[in-house]
Amino acid sequence: MGAGHDHGHSHGGPAPTGTAGAAYRNRLRIALGITLSVMLVEIVGGLLSDSLALIADAAHMATDAVGLAMALLAIHFANRPPSENRTFGLARAEILAALANCLLLLGVGGYVLFEAVQRFMEPAETKGGLAIAVAAIGLVANIVSLSLLMRGQKESLNVRGAYLEVLADALGSVTVIIAAGVILLTGWQYADPIASLVIGLMIVPRTVKLLRETLDVLLESAPKGVDMAEVRSHLLALPGVEDVHDLHAWTITSGLPVLSAHVVVDAGALDSVGHEKMLHDLQGCLGDHFDVEHCTFQLEPAGHAEHEAKLCL
Repeated sequence: MGAGHDHGHSHGGPAPTGTAGAAYRNRLRIALGITLSVMLVEIVGGLLSDSLALIADAAHMATDAVGLAMALLAIHFANRPPSENRTFGLARAEILAALANCLLLLGVGGYVLFEAVQRFMEPAETKGGLAIAVAAIGLVANIVSLSLLMRGQKESLNVRGAYLEVLADALGSVTVIIAAGVILLTGWQYADPIASLVIGLMIVPRTVKLLRETLDVLLESAPKGVDMAEVRSHLLALPGVEDVHDLHAWTITSGLPVLSAHVVVDAGALDSVGHEKMLHDLQGCLGDHFDVEHCTFQLEPAGHAEHEAKLCL
């Protein structure tokens, strides 16, 4: 280290190995068991009642099971300790699982919409009473799974992907019950493909929203809720700070935002307060106001930026 400035001082400690989704591992396991059980019931019930809406919901249950299994597998790998080659471990595995869930959901939504259109062309005789009974079982099971994942979906994109799949299933079960009730009371068979269309259309918007958030993480956009202009303003307001450049913030995985910055400091102020006090103030500023605790600051004198590679602003 040269006198008067630091060339790279990590003030956030080692990267944490526990991801936001890890706390909900057991709940995901329970939800997976429920999903697999109901899926089997719906497949049998859909075939016996000849209900496309019920079979569509069972197909969605199958992707839910795959998605929940991927979420659990991703949590396992994401919480392995860092290594020399992977300094943040495999934390991004959870984000990749969320992306895979998005692709599964979009595929199921497209399949259900396609099959619904086919049913309009060739209506089938759906047995409404059996479809209602099976869908009601699925709805109760989905409500239990939703209650297990409700809190976790606010903290982890990986858990949110699983939560949205179960939510779509719950809505699908409600739709199946309504359609089967209409068929039972009126005999109008088109209620079944209409319900299938509704299920497909419910899946897509939520999936697109999750996909956008997942891609933001993979493209290393600023963490959600962190205004970079405000971050810069807060840092510049600290005594002794003259300028801030090469300011970057991104998310490794849900619950793990990180930030790095080059901070130009007044030599006189730095001599009076010391490097440790300056770094403590910078860290405290971000931790208190923006909930970003893993930060790396490079303290440097005025004019040093002219010798750096012109890669960032």
